[in-house]
Amino acid sequence: MDSHNIRFHSFLACFLLTMLISACSVSYKFNGASIDYSKTKTITIADFPIRSSYVWGPMANIFNNELKDIFANHTRLSQVKKGGDLKIEGEITQYTQRNKSVSSEGYSAQTELSMTVNVRFTNNVNHKEDFEKSFTATTSYETTQSLNSVQEELVTQMVKDITDQIFNATVANW
Repeated sequence: MDSHNIRFHSFLACFLLTMLISACSVSYKFNGASIDYSKTKTITIADFPIRSSYVWGPMANIFNNELKDIFANHTRLSQVKKGGDLKIEGEITQYTQRNKSVSSEGYSAQTELSMTVNVRFTNNVNHKEDFEKSFTATTSYETTQSLNSVQEELVTQMVKDITDQIFNATVANW
C-alpha cells in the first residue's frame, strides 16, 4: 500500500470508531433529574403538615423549604401554587426517638431519632408514574447529649435524606 491509502484507511478507521463510540454512548444528567421539559414544565409542592403525635415545631418549615429548594436547584420546573404538571403532597407522619444501645452499666448509650413522611405524587403528564409512599430517615446521638442541643442538626440531616429520596423517586427515575 502506498502512503495515501494508509492515511485513507487510518482516517476511515478513526471515523468509524468515532461513529461507533458516539452511537453507543449513554446520556447521564448529573443534576439527577430525568425530565422531558418539552412536556413537563411545572410542579406544585404542597406544604406538608405534621401529623405525628410527637412534634418539634420548626420541623415542618425545615422540611417544606428543603423539599421546594431541591426541586428549584436541580430542575428547570417552575413551581406553581396549583395545577402543576407534577404534584407532590403529603404529611410528616412520624417523629420518634428510642433507645438504640445500652452501656455496660445498663443505661441508654445512644438514642435513635426517626422521621417518616408520607408522599402522594401525581404526574399529570403520565399517570402511570403516580404513587403514594412513605419515606423514612434515622439518625442517632449520644444519650449524654440533650435532644435540644442536637435536634436542629439531626432533623436537618434527616430532612435532607428524605427530600433526596423523594426527589429520586419522583423525577430522577433511578
